[in-house]
Amino acid sequence: MNVIKRTIYTSLLFLTTIISAQAQTKGFAIGLKGGVNLSRLTMGNVFTTRYDDNGNAYLKYDGSEVKDNIKQSFDTKTGWVGGVYMRFGRTIFVQPEVLVSTKGGTFQIIPDGSTTAQNVRIKYSNIDVPILIGLKGGPIRILAGPLFSFRVGDNQKLSDAFKQYSSNRDNSLSNAVVGYQFGAGLDLGSFSLDVRKEGTFTDLATFKLNGKPIEGNSATVRQKITSWQVTLGLKLF
Repeated sequence: MNVIKRTIYTSLLFLTTIISAQAQTKGFAIGLKGGVNLSRLTMGNVFTTRYDDNGNAYLKYDGSEVKDNIKQSFDTKTGWVGGVYMRFGRTIFVQPEVLVSTKGGTFQIIPDGSTTAQNVRIKYSNIDVPILIGLKGGPIRILAGPLFSFRVGDNQKLSDAFKQYSSNRDNSLSNAVVGYQFGAGLDLGSFSLDVRKEGTFTDLATFKLNGKPIEGNSATVRQKITSWQVTLGLKLF
């Protein structure tokens, strides 16, 4: 992952230097944008051991561990997004943005000994900073690049949702998530329409189960998020 990050940073620095020099003579724009996120959590289906606040497994009356089935849901969460963008260049351009967005999703927990799933709904707020490289022909644009997300608030903390399954809660959430965006846009005068796909390279959340294998492969449950984003923009100048 460190190699991927260094490659992204180096490539962006190189491309930004070249294209920003072109932008000084061939175009600059700044504007506002807003719209919606349609997001979904992904992590697969796993059986997890339930832990107490001290990291000890809950036990049944017969001494066996209490295990729950946690399943990803295909339900999507609708959130909003809004902020500012800048564009350097015309045919080839760099477009950094600073956005405030809400995302989330749903996963299901089937408690040990039950056949009824309980839905856990999560919603949280991010400051998103995509740095996109684009190509424009006429009114149509295509663009892609890395995304850096910083969580600023939750209506239900992810750590609270996962802590009963985690033996290492301090590392259950990352401070920043590295992801990507790609998509297409349409410019009509001062107005624009963008549709993008968004995902994460790094984990949104993880929880570890005392080194015990999960489904025979890994000792860590890893959760990511994917989103579709639709926004309208207004160029100010």
